[in-house]
Amino acid sequence: MRPYDVAVSESKGSEPGGWRPLTRTRPEAAADAFVLSPFSRLARTHALSTGADAMVATALAGTIFFAGATSEARGKVLLYLVLTMAPFAVVAPLIGPALDRARSGRRWMIVGSALLRAFLCFLMIGDVNSILLFPEAFAVLVMQKGYQVARNAVVPSTVRSDAELVEANSKLSLLSGIAGFVGAAPAALLYRLGGAEWALAGAMITFVVAALFGTKLPKEPVARQPVDAAERAELRSVGVLLAASAMGLLRGIVGFLTVLLAFDFRGDDVPGWHFAVVVAVSVIGSLVGAAVAPPLRRAWSEERMLTAALVLTVVAALAATALGGVEGAAVLAAAVGIAATAGKSAFDSIVQRDAPDANRGRSFARFETRFQVIWVVGAMIGLIRMPVTVGFLIVVLTAGFAAFSYGIGSLAWRHRSGTQVTPATERAAAIDSRMNGMQLAARQGFARSAGAVRRRLPGGAERSRRREVRDRTRS
Repeated sequence: MRPYDVAVSESKGSEPGGWRPLTRTRPEAAADAFVLSPFSRLARTHALSTGADAMVATALAGTIFFAGATSEARGKVLLYLVLTMAPFAVVAPLIGPALDRARSGRRWMIVGSALLRAFLCFLMIGDVNSILLFPEAFAVLVMQKGYQVARNAVVPSTVRSDAELVEANSKLSLLSGIAGFVGAAPAALLYRLGGAEWALAGAMITFVVAALFGTKLPKEPVARQPVDAAERAELRSVGVLLAASAMGLLRGIVGFLTVLLAFDFRGDDVPGWHFAVVVAVSVIGSLVGAAVAPPLRRAWSEERMLTAALVLTVVAALAATALGGVEGAAVLAAAVGIAATAGKSAFDSIVQRDAPDANRGRSFARFETRFQVIWVVGAMIGLIRMPVTVGFLIVVLTAGFAAFSYGIGSLAWRHRSGTQVTPATERAAAIDSRMNGMQLAARQGFARSAGAVRRRLPGGAERSRRREVRDRTRS
């Protein structure tokens, strides 16, 4: 309702001169303007959490966590990866179903991971120059992975329909990149003023605020029913399993490159700005991937999107091998950022399309847990001492195998099952459905019209009544 109605008189009862009296806005309408949607609440929590993670990464950039990442630290990093991620990999699949059915289980996972990361930041403030910084920092990474699993499980409960799922994930991916830049700026200023301790203190406060915002997320359970036979069969279909395998290899490449480049570009003989350039182009690539995913999905099938993401990784890795140095690393980091983000959107669409009876929160939480474990396996391989060009060749072979196997496998499955799904076939199916509905409505309308005509004829009403009685008797 408009607060000041100055429309020219076009209806009865208007005042002379064409003006109508001023009307008061309803208090309920004014209050509705300040009501946040469930997705807006999740977006705010996600922005704060991602910004705080960026502040932690900025604070650790000048500490022994990265400064010692050249020789003997490799063994320590491997040990802490195993010690911190192994329990997570074992426990997460077990507690996931229980949290799905618990009221507000996923919401409290988000809140709890933020509070635990705030507590770990408090511990790291006193251990900046201590070896204890390693397990504390990797515990923060574990909580970050747990938050990502819980966030992906909550997303379906914040949208109105499954059709909005991919768009919501793309918006959150864009928000991740923006919040990362926004969070790194004040952390860098705090680092310059008071060192890593000040930056970690800023991250601690931001995590606490994120936890407070997380308490406003939807309270409804993610899964109201246990896993049934239909959901189990759909999640084990060939199309979903092929896509999960391809996406898992792509996530493993991300973990491998993260650790490989962190060690190779943090050495004593490498300028510090090289690593900063690689990180920056990786974030920009993720933003580009999130931006192009929705239009690509409207133009291509999900399988073609995921295959294109893997092919892009292969081409970029070959270019990185030829270029070498910071130029090659930057090209590969940007391409992998685009491929990982757009590929994840395609995978979400495949699960949404091929597993319509599956619970979205439970399904995405299960897959995200597997992907995070594969990320850790890739990171462990990246700890092996090797020239950076050899690492690029490993990416070529891995992504090439994933692209070939997924492309051939998905093509053979679609041909065998007869489910060649493309945007054109989807539009044709929608048109066919509308035509069938129009034909059905026309037939029903004709039947009603014919019945009305018969009832108007002499004795028609009595014949119609006897026909209805006869039809009910036969049935």
